[in-house]
Amino acid sequence: MNSPRTTFYRDKVQGKIMGVCAGIADYTGINAIWVRLAAIGLMFMTGGGIIPFYFLTGLLANKKPPHLYVDQQEQKFWQRVRQSPARTARDVRASFRDIDRRLADVELYYVTANPRLSEEIERLR
Repeated sequence: MNSPRTTFYRDKVQGKIMGVCAGIADYTGINAIWVRLAAIGLMFMTGGGIIPFYFLTGLLANKKPPHLYVDQQEQKFWQRVRQSPARTARDVRASFRDIDRRLADVELYYVTANPRLSEEIERLR
């Protein structure tokens, strides 16, 4: 998947220092406060060894485009795609099957002999 919506970006708008934690939060769908707390915890556990990786990621990652998502619902959809593409594809297929089933029900209703509908059409003529 080479969509711009499935790429990791640093989020300077929501970010505190370089936007790396906010970018990880946006990419994974996890609240940014939890990502920041995990980064602080990793900093203490590694004795500060994570800091160079943070700054390297901040320098190498692209800045998040300003209009990447249309709305919050689209953002949640793309976060689900990044987390589990197979599950998201399965959910989309299920939605299309449901729409197809409902459309078939509507077709069946209007195509079959419907005496009430026939009477209404005859009245309109």
